[in-house]
Amino acid sequence: MNRLPLFCALSMFVITACGPTVKVTSDYDKSATFANYRTFALYDPAGQQGSVSQLNRERIENAVGAQMVAKGYAQTNDTSTADLLVNILTVTKEGKSVSANTDYYGYGGFYRPYYWGGGMGMASSNTTFNVDKYIDGSLIVDVVDRQTRRLLWQGTGNSEIDGQLKDPDKFIPEAVAKIMSSYPSR
Repeated sequence: MNRLPLFCALSMFVITACGPTVKVTSDYDKSATFANYRTFALYDPAGQQGSVSQLNRERIENAVGAQMVAKGYAQTNDTSTADLLVNILTVTKEGKSVSANTDYYGYGGFYRPYYWGGGMGMASSNTTFNVDKYIDGSLIVDVVDRQTRRLLWQGTGNSEIDGQLKDPDKFIPEAVAKIMSSYPSR
């Protein structure tokens, strides 16, 4: 029994079922003592206007808040008393990907695919260029000491978004969890 068609079909299903992948980077102040902080507040979430819908903005805020609570911090809405201010920034920009494919036809013997003028060979080539446009989205989470206004931790998630997210209620919390995974617990 030949299982190759079944394997190919399953592989294609897995590849197409996976959503966009998130590339994550983070950095932090190595001199900071995160155990000294107890509370956090989302800093100016309403003032951040951008290309993200209000629904997705709320999903991001809820996911970041849930991750901070899971790390042992208590959330407050008062930015004047919170130990930490968490700033969420979303950035989207259009990107382009260019690829070229050259097909060689004919013969040229040892010199293939080179063509040295008329009569030396009957080779021809055709080059096609493909330009694909996509949206490059970044989510940046900054955690700042409220009193000193010093940046303590920054996490960035970046992904190519090739269309509307199929399940944002699942994708956004997973992406935020991946970004926040390197944030130190209390």
